[in-house]
Amino acid sequence: MSELRPRLVAAIVPVCSLTLLALMTALILSSAGSTFGYDYDAYIDGPRRFLDGRPLYDPAITGAGPHGLFLYPPPFALAMLPFTWPPEAVGRFIWVMAMAVCMPIGAVLLPVRRDVRWTIVLLAAFDWLVLYSIKLGQVGPLLFLLFAAAWRWLDRVWPVAIAVAVGTLVKVQPAILIVWAAVTGRWRLVWASLGILVAVCGVSTVFTGIGAWPDYLTLLRRISPAADVVNNCSLGAVLYQAGVQEDVANNVQWLSTAVAAGAVLLAWRYARPVAAFQITVLASQLLTPLLWDHYAMLLLLPAAWLLERGRYWAVAFPLFSWVSILGWTSLEGSPDRWLATGTIPLTFFVCLAALLWEARIDRREAARGEGLQPA
Repeated sequence: MSELRPRLVAAIVPVCSLTLLALMTALILSSAGSTFGYDYDAYIDGPRRFLDGRPLYDPAITGAGPHGLFLYPPPFALAMLPFTWPPEAVGRFIWVMAMAVCMPIGAVLLPVRRDVRWTIVLLAAFDWLVLYSIKLGQVGPLLFLLFAAAWRWLDRVWPVAIAVAVGTLVKVQPAILIVWAAVTGRWRLVWASLGILVAVCGVSTVFTGIGAWPDYLTLLRRISPAADVVNNCSLGAVLYQAGVQEDVANNVQWLSTAVAAGAVLLAWRYARPVAAFQITVLASQLLTPLLWDHYAMLLLLPAAWLLERGRYWAVAFPLFSWVSILGWTSLEGSPDRWLATGTIPLTFFVCLAALLWEARIDRREAARGEGLQPA
């Protein structure tokens, strides 16, 4: 009987975790209404413009706020073409379900203990921003899956290269991992990632035309000053919402970016590979002037690493998302709503500080294990 009980627990926990995540996802989707697949409209806008013979990027775009505008690299537009084949409602449903499935697959791929892996699935079921991201059809779960795969096979070139390249073609931020690979001497990974990117971009350019790339770079420049973008949760945007002048808010945002970049450089210089990877992934979301609240679902990655190392307080990072949504609800229409928005960058920076501290401990433990004195 004593041997049977652990086996039953080992069998029941995964089933219960996945079932709870599925039920919570179904509950959120059933009440989504017009927000079901909200971001899908933006992803499908590029393919539609391509099929209509129009430029991929609307030249009238002056900011990142308007709904349903394509703001992504040209190859992503071609990758989304199959979703234009079925009726719109069907394509939207398939996309949202695909994002929903990415979440548990990514959790299963995490290179952590079995109990930590299923804890992450449970956290995802109670993490409002995970459920919110799935409801919107946002690419966050896909990025979570790609980062989890890169972490799992961190010492293998091609799996990481594919994950980094695909992530970069969906969102620009994962490209920082190529810089990390170069700085840390992983040159095979650098060339493999760049090779995939060049090949995919070259093929896409045959179809979209070379003019799509200057248009995309122009678009990025236009949306860079983002302090006044509605629902932006970057530090500069939060200050702007609190009444700080726009130029001051933008300067604070640059300072915020510099702090995140400094943390990354520090990790690249001193941290061990997994710790440096975690810090780089987290900081990548802070290096751009746009920080949507649902990006915080990626906090599950550092939470998994910290839990693996016995830091059980790390469950607070993904669960802290409820503070933002409860604050948003209670402060609806209030000038103090920025206080709720501000919990997002606060959580990111506290988690970043925790990762830096844990990376220091990790390095010292490794040095003691090898009989060395850490510098």
